[in-house]
Amino acid sequence: MSESTVTAGQTPAKPAMGTFERFLTVWVALCIIAGIALGQMIPGVFHVIGDATVAQVNIPVAVLVWLMIVPMLLKIDLAALREVGQHWRGIASTVGVNWLVKPFSMALLAWIFVAHLFRPWLPADQISSYTAGLILLAAAPCTAMVFIWSNLVDGEPHFTLSQVALNDTIMVVAFAPIVGLLLGLSSITVPWNTLILSVVLYIVVPVIAAQLWRYALLGQGGLPALNRTLRALAPLSLCALLLTLVLLFGLQGEQIMRQPVVIAMLAVPIIIQVYFNAGLAYWLNRRLGVEWCVAGPSALIGASNFFELAVATAIALFGFQSGAALATVVGVLVEVPVMLSVVHIVRRSRAWYERGNSMVPDS
Repeated sequence: MSESTVTAGQTPAKPAMGTFERFLTVWVALCIIAGIALGQMIPGVFHVIGDATVAQVNIPVAVLVWLMIVPMLLKIDLAALREVGQHWRGIASTVGVNWLVKPFSMALLAWIFVAHLFRPWLPADQISSYTAGLILLAAAPCTAMVFIWSNLVDGEPHFTLSQVALNDTIMVVAFAPIVGLLLGLSSITVPWNTLILSVVLYIVVPVIAAQLWRYALLGQGGLPALNRTLRALAPLSLCALLLTLVLLFGLQGEQIMRQPVVIAMLAVPIIIQVYFNAGLAYWLNRRLGVEWCVAGPSALIGASNFFELAVATAIALFGFQSGAALATVVGVLVEVPVMLSVVHIVRRSRAWYERGNSMVPDS
């Protein structure tokens, strides 16, 4: 299904990237600095925000995620999801990277960097715990945030929604066995309340709310009304993304200042695995002749992590003060800046991708 087909099916056209979006990297850097500084200046405020959780899901962050993803979900015509099977090559590439490559590549990177190269500079009693945290981080693909990344690379929204739904389904049956295999544990305490609440909060409820809003807009003013609403909401989504960064780095400001070297070393395998898995998914899609509007979100979904589930599982298995919990938190800190750099690479490489793409229809 091409972008022209989606547009014909009453999905609004993507506006050109504005000045604010073009300088997003600058705003991200400023928000990271502001978050760390505010976390040091007013730690009590961030402690209150950090404690506002249900089943390890932070409610203020969930609200900000809603503000980010509902405008993206407004673009989706659920009736068009029946055509997403045409993108089976993109789906196969993403599923393969998410479930057959990413957890095992992270286990290898953790063994190389944490257990060997960085071992002399890390607390000896936390080596295995750090490794476990990194594996937990890579064992489940991201859910809500991938709508942001997909939107920023002009991704096919129906493919993105279908892929996220499929990953959530696979996660229910595959997360515990994969983690158990890689950690050598006979039984894994999966925080099902976190998993279920996250899926409901980040997928089910926003999709329903966005579709009700979409139908109301189309019923009142047609596609022009929907386009006007999306243009008005676009700054809100990016502002919510930046505020999320301030909040996340403010919540972890004390950890960053107290253990900067440990955090930097744990970030190395996380960053490498993001670029490796994104590059692998992107390359697979190109080799299979998948359209760029599908390959972009496929690469980003293949690289991102479901950090809420990772943090909750690490705390359940190893405790709040464990190295595993710290490693998953580092994943939270790294996620947005690194994924934005992947977005930049995917956008800049579009001409290269389409030159080498055999242009075989994704069917």
